[in-house]
Amino acid sequence: MATSRDDFVIAVRSAFLKKKDKQKFSLLTLLFLSIFVIILSNYNFKVIQYIKIGINEITYRASFLISAPENKIQSINSQIKDHLEIYDNYKNIESELEKLKQKELVNNFLKMENEKLRKLINESIKSDELLAKVLIDKDSPFLKSIILNKGTKDKLKIGMAVADEVYLVGKIIEVNYTNSRVLLLSDLNSKIPVVLEPIGMQAVVSGTGGDTGKIQYTKDEYGDQIKSKDLIAYTSGQGGLFKPGLPVGRVVTDNINKIDFFSDFKQLEYVKIISHSIEEVN
Repeated sequence: MATSRDDFVIAVRSAFLKKKDKQKFSLLTLLFLSIFVIILSNYNFKVIQYIKIGINEITYRASFLISAPENKIQSINSQIKDHLEIYDNYKNIESELEKLKQKELVNNFLKMENEKLRKLINESIKSDELLAKVLIDKDSPFLKSIILNKGTKDKLKIGMAVADEVYLVGKIIEVNYTNSRVLLLSDLNSKIPVVLEPIGMQAVVSGTGGDTGKIQYTKDEYGDQIKSKDLIAYTSGQGGLFKPGLPVGRVVTDNINKIDFFSDFKQLEYVKIISHSIEEVN
């Protein structure tokens, strides 16, 4: 019994040895064949050239066929990722749109309430807008102003508000026949009465000569509320200087005396001149 096992083991080993010998022979054959083909290719034999072309064709075709499934899988994965990103963006946009719709409903309600209250006090605000082009931007450490291409011929008056779309940027301080000068909110001499919402606190925004403004004349007891809330400064309309409700800027949370203006005054090209009047309602 032991003899038969030994014979079996010897037979398996010999088979593996024969297999290794065959592999060595195959490798040596391929090596010599490659060297032979390289040597013959130097003599520009047509047969060798045809063989090389055939081998290249087979290699390229095989590489293409082998890589095709992998490339297809990568393409499908890329498309799936793109679709998922588009779907996520769609969901985010849909959520933001729903929020905007809700805010619009609230704003419409507040607008109607405002109109009702003004009717109760027999008061109505009428405003007109005029588009103007910025001709000159006067920027210096002491003066922040712009020159517009509208003047008295366009019924402009000193004190009118100037806005970049809906954001307040300054007021008219000088009027000529064909042009006018606007003092920007960032000028050191600029002081605008505002209301800080949503806490309803009255304050004044002053220019600093830089890109930001500062909040002045606030009450000390509002300090904690300013720090804890995201506050927006709007024109209060006090004194009848500006139309109430024009956005001015956002109060910096870590510095309650600092405000970031909504508009970039260095990029102004066209502005709106806003005139308003308060009329008594019969």
